[in-house]
Amino acid sequence: MSTTTTTTVTINNDVINKLKESLLDVNQPIAKRFRALFTLRNLNCIESINAMTEALSDKSALLRHEIAYCLGQMENEHALKVLVSLVENTQEHPMVRHEAAEALGAIGSQLALDTLKVYSKDTVPEVSETCQLALSRVEWYTINDPESIESKVYLSVDPAPSLNKSVPFEEVRKQFLNRDLDIFNRYRALFSLRDMGDEKSVLALCESFLEPSSSLLKHEVAFVLGQIQHKSAIEPLKKVLLDENENAMVRHEAAEALGAIASTETVPLLEQLVKDKEPIVSESCLIALDVTDYFNNTEEFQYADGIKILLEKNLIEKQQQQQQQENK
Repeated sequence: MSTTTTTTVTINNDVINKLKESLLDVNQPIAKRFRALFTLRNLNCIESINAMTEALSDKSALLRHEIAYCLGQMENEHALKVLVSLVENTQEHPMVRHEAAEALGAIGSQLALDTLKVYSKDTVPEVSETCQLALSRVEWYTINDPESIESKVYLSVDPAPSLNKSVPFEEVRKQFLNRDLDIFNRYRALFSLRDMGDEKSVLALCESFLEPSSSLLKHEVAFVLGQIQHKSAIEPLKKVLLDENENAMVRHEAAEALGAIASTETVPLLEQLVKDKEPIVSESCLIALDVTDYFNNTEEFQYADGIKILLEKNLIEKQQQQQQQENK
């Protein structure tokens, strides 16, 4: 007979400092550094934001981009200054600048609008399209109420709201695949298909991989396929990951989506591409292998990530409390 031991975890500066030390340690495996980053994100306090931003000087574009993503998911205005500086730094990797712009949209502060307007005309498509998307998101939520946590299928802060749940599947699919629509409205349909989450919706999302659509759209498709975790996405994602002519940010999301689906059949491919010549892809495969192992290793789940589960629970409770206060 097994027994369960409940441990009370106190979050203090010592915890944050240890996580920061792990995040900043370039001699640590990238997957371990990512785990430290995600835990700092879930703490969602000024101290954890400061710890995360210290790692923005790291040579890994993948890590820098993930930090920007996490700062957006935290929706904390304390991160605005550093995110604005990332968007404005034209020497920074486009994937990092894109993620910083998306994070500004997620935070939704009016203080970031000038930067987003200026760089909505950036010469790098992934940056300009993201700034346009972020501006549309801020505008949307200026006149529309935010979706309640209770009604959300996923807890992520998305770049665009889903369409009304009453819109039929075929209309959603048609809107998603309509290349004449602006990126914001295609994204709305994209997240509606994600929320449906069945096989036909997954296959509709995968159709975008076959068209010469924007890298920004395709990378988001790969991301949501990782959220859905439907095995019918495995083969399309494998093709994207193997395509060396595809944008690195798309291949990166395909790799991590395969990791999230956590099918052991993808392990040989991920292990092969750990040696890919593109660092963003090779590091993403390392992350994907770690996530696959995480989901398939019960003992590790129980032992190593007890604090992560607790922090996720605390984050959800905090979001619910904030929503209740806003509704009063």
